[in-house]
Amino acid sequence: MVCCTSLMEILFKILGAIGLLSITGGVLVKNRVIQNILFIIGGLLLLSYSIYIRDPIFIPLQIIFTVAAIYELYVLKKK
Repeated sequence: MVCCTSLMEILFKILGAIGLLSITGGVLVKNRVIQNILFIIGGLLLLSYSIYIRDPIFIPLQIIFTVAAIYELYVLKKK
């Protein structure tokens, strides 16, 4: 039987991998709105993983990345 800690670790690793795939998909998409939505989703998932692993460099990096994607989406929607 797998203990609770192992399940949490596996869950956060899966979330991090999905976040990375989402950001990669955003790089490949040409539509700017969809691109930023994928960046936001991926950034939030990677942020949750970085908080789980308590990485002091990765946490602010993901916050800045996600806020920048939200701002760009706001600017695009405003047009």
